[in-house]
Amino acid sequence: MSTNDTPNGAIAASAGTPTNPQRRELLRTTGAVTAGVVASGLLPGGAAKALASPSATEIVALDAYELSGLIKTKEVSCVEVMDAFLKQIDRVNPKINAIVALADGDKLRAEARERDSQLARGQYMGWMHGFPQAIKDTSAAVGFPFTAGSPIQKDYFPKEDAVIAERARRDGAIMIGKTNTPEFALGSNTVNPLYGNTVNPFDLTKTVGGSSGGAGAALVARMLPVADGSDMGGSIRNPSAYCNVYGLRPTAGVVPFAPSPEVFIQQLAIEGPMGRTVKDVAMLLSPQAGHDPRAPLSVHLDPSQFTASLDRDFKGAKIGWLGNWDGYFPMEPGVMELCESRLKVFTDLGCEVEPVKPWFEAETLWQTWLTQRAFLVGNNLRGYYENPELRPLMKRDAQWEVEQAMKMTPQALFESAIARTAWVMSLNEIFKKYDFILSPTAQVFPFDVTTLWPKTVGGVTMETYHQWMGIVLPWSLAGTPVMNVPVGFSAGGVPMGMQVIGPRHSDFKVMQMARAYEKATGFAQKHVPAIARAG
Repeated sequence: MSTNDTPNGAIAASAGTPTNPQRRELLRTTGAVTAGVVASGLLPGGAAKALASPSATEIVALDAYELSGLIKTKEVSCVEVMDAFLKQIDRVNPKINAIVALADGDKLRAEARERDSQLARGQYMGWMHGFPQAIKDTSAAVGFPFTAGSPIQKDYFPKEDAVIAERARRDGAIMIGKTNTPEFALGSNTVNPLYGNTVNPFDLTKTVGGSSGGAGAALVARMLPVADGSDMGGSIRNPSAYCNVYGLRPTAGVVPFAPSPEVFIQQLAIEGPMGRTVKDVAMLLSPQAGHDPRAPLSVHLDPSQFTASLDRDFKGAKIGWLGNWDGYFPMEPGVMELCESRLKVFTDLGCEVEPVKPWFEAETLWQTWLTQRAFLVGNNLRGYYENPELRPLMKRDAQWEVEQAMKMTPQALFESAIARTAWVMSLNEIFKKYDFILSPTAQVFPFDVTTLWPKTVGGVTMETYHQWMGIVLPWSLAGTPVMNVPVGFSAGGVPMGMQVIGPRHSDFKVMQMARAYEKATGFAQKHVPAIARAG
């Protein structure tokens, strides 16, 4: 299968596009915005002319970092921002179904007016001041249903925010709704019986991935400035790859996963940021990160570190290309070739890139994942499963997880923990040789949204609903920071990405590497789905 840089149904920016245009010049550029080029870095230099009142299209075109600056300096009002994004949501969301449980528009405008009043009084809340924000529907946000895509939870309204929602509000964000997710966040195809299917803005017949699929789709369609996600088995990385954006699964504990009835054993699911630029990802991580006593294993750190400059020289950095683990993970034709074609970007940055053979048994990691995943997910859902009225409302894959947990022995769980420990210890050694590891983010390109999950990949039968995403799972088990970076598009015009993996607590360095790659390629900035443009 041949691959290319420019997808069908996307708008490509001019080759002479500057990386960081002046803030006010972003607000009006002859022809660029109306052509649908709606992202920071896409506006041709020399054609811009600052106007006093930016249009709604121009506001949603801005990257979040630029938008935040304009709000802080009162060059745009929070009401203007809210109106612009609500207009975009009203136009685009019925076609892709990314944002669910949307709040009343008049109520949201009233909240935006209060944010403007706060600015007038000198009360600036933080980087997200006045941002419309929709929390993934696997996290609690007061005032909104917390359904996890399940009819069982359709009437559940939490009384307490999740930490990421609480911190977004504290930083000035205005909660407008939730982003869609697969039922119970199981699987990497955002479909559920409660809200329906979320489709890919680059091709409305294809999956957007998951489980943070609503977040990824809303982000690339310019319905949100930034988005949050959660990732146990690729759920930030996969939709970021399928939406041509950036997404970081942070080091375990950097973003507190709380409140939760269990805060010690569960160390697989991680919440984190998604953005159209690496800078936006880093800026969103700042309010998300840092210790919270409700998550006693969360990391004590200064979150302001993530707001520093991401620019650095990577000459001499050592990178290992792990690829498909020496063939263990089957791949759809074209995925490996596309990712491998981007390795030159890293060598051009001065990095030393070399193939690395798997140093740990991939099958052991797969079995470890199956055990630990079923233990956590299956026991969490067991109460629903054991209720004869609720079990029929659970999708079959959720029931399967419970059944695996019910027949699990304590010895099997203990042995999986031993294997996971050995894997992490091996990484301590491998990262003495390499600064970063690279590997594809997915084994298949976005597929038909009506296919719940691929039953075969590269001619190999998939035995479970998540085996086709196996290439991301070792890093979930490791708890290392992993960032998706876009690598281009298939011959059919749908995106793919690559994982940039660093040692634990190297989150900032991983984002610096991603930023260097972003400056060299500009894939996310150059290509915007046609549906995101006005008209």
